[in-house]
Amino acid sequence: MKTKVIDITKQYDLALSESARLLRDGELVAIPTETVYGLAANALDEAAVKKIYLAKGRPSDNPLIVHISKMQELPRLVAEVPDKVKIMAEKFWPGPLTMIMKKSDKIPNAVSGGLDTVAVRMPKSRYARAIIENAGVALAAPSANLSGSPSPTSAKYVLSDMNGRIPLIIDAGSCEIGVESTVISFAQEPPVLLRPGAVTLEEITELIGEVEVAHAVLNELEQGEKAASPGMKYKHYAPKADITIIKGSLDDFLRYIEGRDCFVLCFEGEEANFEKCVTYGRENSALSQANRLFEALRELDERGAKKVYARCPEISGMGLAVYNRLIRSAGFNIIEL
Repeated sequence: MKTKVIDITKQYDLALSESARLLRDGELVAIPTETVYGLAANALDEAAVKKIYLAKGRPSDNPLIVHISKMQELPRLVAEVPDKVKIMAEKFWPGPLTMIMKKSDKIPNAVSGGLDTVAVRMPKSRYARAIIENAGVALAAPSANLSGSPSPTSAKYVLSDMNGRIPLIIDAGSCEIGVESTVISFAQEPPVLLRPGAVTLEEITELIGEVEVAHAVLNELEQGEKAASPGMKYKHYAPKADITIIKGSLDDFLRYIEGRDCFVLCFEGEEANFEKCVTYGRENSALSQANRLFEALRELDERGAKKVYARCPEISGMGLAVYNRLIRSAGFNIIEL
């Protein structure tokens, strides 16, 4: 299969017509969103959705997120729309927020990972919404990468992973945010945060009150526990390099790695301290860290890194999302100094 790339910023009409044709025909299209690039298929076509798992090499028990372009599309996908979902949607949709509800009978098991719930979001990216609207179908779309590897934040990384596996990539440049959406489940009360993202826990609780944080946000899934959301598996977002996160001050970090043959994943402005390093944003800016993290992980592979020690971000606000992705990329290898 030859993979075609169309720049939607330069060939808007062609990008929409080609993506719509393929998606309606049950094919896969990599699409840009504000979070990361997604690998999309018609969410109500089970055969098309199964192609996503095949292209990614992804376990079929890992649920997918359904993307919509407007609120009117939601009721047919879910059994009911809880009041708190309506409040959240009014504030945060379109945006980097995924909400889980009891699914309708229209959602195939291949989308829900065998669960009785479905995850839905309305992306902020105007290109993503235009693609969905033009195709005329809701789109199931996990990140457009090989399963387990860092999520792609530009079309070149999608092509690196998916060349020959899918017919079309829609290129819209670099993603605005750089980590996947926040995922919160409204299938129970109180709601449960399953994956942190750009819509923070603090913003959510301020709007709707009590929210539980799933154990798996900061820890490995328990033995036999089923992933209720994308991104909850043991090792995820991982480069080929072996990563260890070091918690502690820069001075403690320097003392710990002294004499070691390694790469360092550090913050901007710290480069002079290390012989071999890649930066992932500023120490006091979780937004810049999120924007750079996955690209930095891929750069480590491009530079041939085998052993990497990573500086640890703050674990609050959007920093919780950065830390959540980093600990999974490291397979929970963490050293506290």
